[in-house]
Amino acid sequence: MMTSEKPPLPGDGQRDEADLGSGVEQEVTLEAARDGWDSKVEYFLAQLGFSVGLGNVWRFPYLCHQNGGGAFILLYVVLMVLVGVPLFFLELAAGQSIRQGSIGVWRHISPKLVGIGYSSCVVCFFVALYYNVIIGWSIFYMGNSFQYPLPWEKCPTEGNITVKECAASSPTSYFWYRKALDITDSIDETGEFNPIITGCLLAAWVIVCLAMYKGIKSTGKVMYFSSVFPYVVLLCFLIRGLTLDGASEGIKFMFYPRLEILADVQVWRQAATQVFFALGLGFGSVIAYSSYNPRNNNCHRDAFTVSGVNFLTSVLASLVVFAVLGFRAKTIATNCVKRNLKAISSADLFINASNVESLTLKSYEDWYRSKGQYLKIPDYNITACSLEEELKQGVEGTGLAFIAFTEAMTLFPGSPFWSVLFFLMLLNLGLSTMFGTMAGILTPLTDTFKTLRNHKLIFTMCSCVLGFLIGLMFTQRCGNYFVTMFDDYSATLPLIIVVIFQTISVAWVYGADRFLEDLKRMLNRPVPVVYKYLWKYVCPVAMLGLLGASLLKMVLNRPTYTAWNREKASKEDLPYPGWALAVLVTLIIVAFLPVPIGYLHSLLLDRLGQSPADTEARYQPCATTDTDLTPLDTLHPLLEENHHSHSPNGHIESVQSSVL
Repeated sequence: MMTSEKPPLPGDGQRDEADLGSGVEQEVTLEAARDGWDSKVEYFLAQLGFSVGLGNVWRFPYLCHQNGGGAFILLYVVLMVLVGVPLFFLELAAGQSIRQGSIGVWRHISPKLVGIGYSSCVVCFFVALYYNVIIGWSIFYMGNSFQYPLPWEKCPTEGNITVKECAASSPTSYFWYRKALDITDSIDETGEFNPIITGCLLAAWVIVCLAMYKGIKSTGKVMYFSSVFPYVVLLCFLIRGLTLDGASEGIKFMFYPRLEILADVQVWRQAATQVFFALGLGFGSVIAYSSYNPRNNNCHRDAFTVSGVNFLTSVLASLVVFAVLGFRAKTIATNCVKRNLKAISSADLFINASNVESLTLKSYEDWYRSKGQYLKIPDYNITACSLEEELKQGVEGTGLAFIAFTEAMTLFPGSPFWSVLFFLMLLNLGLSTMFGTMAGILTPLTDTFKTLRNHKLIFTMCSCVLGFLIGLMFTQRCGNYFVTMFDDYSATLPLIIVVIFQTISVAWVYGADRFLEDLKRMLNRPVPVVYKYLWKYVCPVAMLGLLGASLLKMVLNRPTYTAWNREKASKEDLPYPGWALAVLVTLIIVAFLPVPIGYLHSLLLDRLGQSPADTEARYQPCATTDTDLTPLDTLHPLLEENHHSHSPNGHIESVQSSVL
């Protein structure tokens, strides 16, 4: 609990220390008990489901491969321990002790900081808008997986001629860009709405609404499936993947350590950013989920457990991804070798290989470097057939999930079965993260405003309807470019700023020593003093460095996006037009704006002689204890003097923070 021997914080109904220390009976306001998790398992699965998302499957493997393999994993672990776990523990502890969403938590520390909570809500809303579109894409692909052969296995034909765009790219690329997205050549070309993707987006929002309509009571039950099922699928894919030819090459390629790359500042920036997003810091969802815990829950152990499982999940996903992509790459490279040797044989050229079928990729690579690249065959180009180059293709984000991985699955026996499993896994990974994101919006607002709390179901439904209507912008033919814009810019900088303010608020405004004392009282055990120095110095410096590196990258390099050129049937990087730059800058400003507005609003009220609680009758001060969850002997001695606040079952009813 965030209490101490110091005077109460502003805006919480102050009483001076003389009054608090006197024997005068204090008034304790009773209110309805806060909801709680039905079991610790539900809570753990909810936190794990939120932190383990799509990024673990398609972002971490890409970063690991691009940034030094095993060396990147070592750097990631170091940053996770020094920065990620302490900040994750801070959010868990703040939510559990104050028992409010993000708005109430930071208002409890100081009314001037209430904007941090609102900023988290705005970012959660931005993320929810485009994240549900990705879930809609997964629904679309899963629906198309109940066919044999899979619709992206072969190029379609017009008459007896293969469609030019497909022939020039690949069946999976064509299906993704033309059949699924029907994408335009640039963000300037809007195009009409995609009716099928719009329907899938509607289905995604309906699922989210049904899972959230009773708050954590309904969400917790859904988590038993949505959080556990992805692990079952990953293990199935791992077992299947390790039996494939080329799996070992793929895994070696990924984990081979390249220590020299650690001298690159951008590698550190990407590792810190991945730690930041992998744990869901700054969204307010971690705070929201932990606020439903009993006060004596060991959140310190939870911080290490969830972080550890999150990291192991990323490694497991990386093993699966590169085992399967290694198989895909070796299959493509082997077929390439066979085509080249067939062309050489047709041209009556000699190659030193007694048996073409037994020629290994390594032997071909050696031959190509010494002789093959110099051969000239009319109307045919002898290529290197590089396994490494094939492994580099399409290993990030949607390129991995909807192009490279889907192509690999077409090579599996019983490909529809594996395709359904894969996209059902993506669906559940996305939904479990989406539930946490929505909790980061709904929990703080319903905690703050009594009207919304009294009409929680209507508020939840209206939020989902609003999200769907705004999300229609992503179902246009150019919608994928807006998804990329929101993913790159609507959350990263605002969340980094939010976490910096969160850390400074606890470590310096409230006081790290004071917070550690509160945690010692709440957990009935001392918390390692090392957290004081991590929160006060290491974490703020690391986050400021990440903010500086991110801003520097934006300033030095004009923001670009990857577009699909229909005529060339290939991807190309294009700079954002002026109006799009204005949009992305607006996203960043709108997400961060509540922080200074909240501060200025509090200063204005101080000048007028009002407290923030006086200006909004519906604004509820933080309830820092909870019915049926808090034994009497864990509360501040002050509360023990309030004999009239005991409930019949021997527990303390919810008490407003004004008396603490």
